[in-house]
Amino acid sequence: MTAQIGERLILDGQAVEMMFCPPLPAGHPRIIELDEETAQHDTEDTILFSTACWRGYRGTWEIRDGQLWLIDLRGRLRLQGETPLLADWFSGTLRVPRGALLHYVHMGFGSIFEEELHLRIEQGRVIDSRVIDNRGTPIDHWELVRRNLPGGEHRFAGDEA
Repeated sequence: MTAQIGERLILDGQAVEMMFCPPLPAGHPRIIELDEETAQHDTEDTILFSTACWRGYRGTWEIRDGQLWLIDLRGRLRLQGETPLLADWFSGTLRVPRGALLHYVHMGFGSIFEEELHLRIEQGRVIDSRVIDNRGTPIDHWELVRRNLPGGEHRFAGDEA
């Protein structure tokens, strides 16, 4: 599996990239799937149709007023309607890298950066945040690969609670 492009997040008015991909609600009426030809002609972002984006789309999210909102989808999916969509279906941790890349992992979202901001979300509301400092921390490359196999890439050390 190739290292994946992250979702975009607007946080405190700044666009950052998450090393995470929040799941989308199955069958939501405002999220539609385009056929492959329409999707490829409707976006200039060709990376969305490469091995760096196995999901085939890229979302833009925003933390606003203590809540997580889905504001855009590109690639094979589109968000319909005028207003952002409150991500009240999502509970979990958003992982936002900060600083320099310390260790590259060519799988999922396994790369390690100097710091990570972890935002704990419960039914679309931010309930906690913490900064993880990875500088000086021993790195086990194969453990990072194992943790980033499909299905494990959404679990982060220390965020099990």
